[in-house]
Amino acid sequence: MSVTKTAIEVGEEMVEGFARKGLKQLKPATQRDRGAGPFQRLVLRGATVIDGTGAPPFGPADIVIENGKISEIAVVGVPRKPLKQEGRPAPGDREIDCYGKYVTPGFIDSHAHIGTPFHAENGEMLPADYIYKLWLAHGVTSVREAGCMNGLAWTREQKAAAEANRISAPHLYPYVYFPAVNDYLKTIYSPEEGREWLRAARDKGAEGVKFFGAPPAIMQAALDECSKLGLRACCHHAQLTVGSMNALRTARWGLTSTEHSYGIPEALFDGRSLQTIADDYDYNDEYLRFSTAGQTFLQAAQPGSQKWNDVLDAFLEVGHTFVPTLNVYDGNRDVMRARRAEWHDAYTDQTTWKYFQPQRGGHGAYFYRWSVKNEVEWRESYRILMHFLNDYKNRGGRVCPGSDSGFMYQIYGFGYVRELELFQEAGFLPSEVLRAGTSHAADLLGIGKEAGVLEVGRRADVLVHRENPLADFKLLYGTGALRLNDELGAVEQKRALEFTIKSGVVFDVDELLGDVRDMVATTWPKGETPFHKNAEQAK
Repeated sequence: MSVTKTAIEVGEEMVEGFARKGLKQLKPATQRDRGAGPFQRLVLRGATVIDGTGAPPFGPADIVIENGKISEIAVVGVPRKPLKQEGRPAPGDREIDCYGKYVTPGFIDSHAHIGTPFHAENGEMLPADYIYKLWLAHGVTSVREAGCMNGLAWTREQKAAAEANRISAPHLYPYVYFPAVNDYLKTIYSPEEGREWLRAARDKGAEGVKFFGAPPAIMQAALDECSKLGLRACCHHAQLTVGSMNALRTARWGLTSTEHSYGIPEALFDGRSLQTIADDYDYNDEYLRFSTAGQTFLQAAQPGSQKWNDVLDAFLEVGHTFVPTLNVYDGNRDVMRARRAEWHDAYTDQTTWKYFQPQRGGHGAYFYRWSVKNEVEWRESYRILMHFLNDYKNRGGRVCPGSDSGFMYQIYGFGYVRELELFQEAGFLPSEVLRAGTSHAADLLGIGKEAGVLEVGRRADVLVHRENPLADFKLLYGTGALRLNDELGAVEQKRALEFTIKSGVVFDVDELLGDVRDMVATTWPKGETPFHKNAEQAK
């Protein structure tokens, strides 16, 4: 069968497949109601610069932004002395006093989704503005959309609107889902059909491809075609296919990045080729699927073994990248912590909260049987996975943060900051974490020459922080972090991020967060919140 049809409406076919399952498309953003600029000339005065390359902070410096790009970075003095007044960059149309503050590149979320494929009965979703504003409020200025669940045309239109500053949104990079193994839509049955489909997807504006696996012959041909077409490829190695294709095999075929951790332990198996599973295992039972996934690393080669080192070197040899999305599975280690996160009350809408609740048939809603044993296994799995990621980074490999929020009690923006925390837990220095989320992530997306580093000629995606973010990533949360104010003799929520600048457009983080709180409040009956619901259920 031919998959070209009438110029194959690539993403739209997938949305139709979702619709057949009773799933709803997200309402797009349609206007920009926040953000000042872009300005002909924007000047950030006296900042301490953390440039994203891994270099230590330096400053004070003035940063000049013209027509959405950095045009000058000038050191204007030394710390703790008055700034020099002569020879500094000329005034701008807008100036921001950054003396005593820190600037970094905007963050890049390497695995994210604009919404979740909700079932219609779960209620009405907030429009895409909700997600975009949460991203911007947490410093995310670029997003690799790993799947385009709302359709490729939908995502391309939102990308164009964001680039033209018609909406308040980050830069978007659409990766379209490859429909070879999926119960929502399956249209590819041969290697040549896969190649045809990819050519059509490229022509329709896809910038990359998201795989869940496929029959090996189709997968190998598809990755070969991606290479020929200049399409980057990421893969969630689904358990239905990982027995025939682990992450190392697909990396050798040309896969750009492995998403999550599936396929990694299978590459580390020594003395076995498949994971042990229980007699009652059924992949379509979400509890069995995810509880069993927490046992995979426990059956693999352990850190420091010959097999371990050989696999690390093999991934490094082909230049592979890992995007582990640690935060989205973080609840598996302690579901109460994820469920009771302090931001849910003000920033999680009722429909999303309902989707998170334990239910059969809801993706990631598997906590209806979650036990101490499950949490202990996942904690040990994380210890091994984190060791692997840190070893790979130390060998010169690339590991990038991605949030995959919208599932398992993780919401947009907050999930990305949690990912930075978990990278540090894995052994990354704070400066290595920042580099992973800026310059390394830009290289992964193929935009390393235009973004990810504060450098003359680069895109002006810049964050202005009241505090040094490297000192404590918790200060990046929209809710801030609890701190004692000794002068007031009281505790307060302290937050670092003040402005998110995207291509020279200045977004006030307080305004963005206020908008989100207002949107969320409309979804809850007066006096009800997620925690209120928890209390009612506990009675």
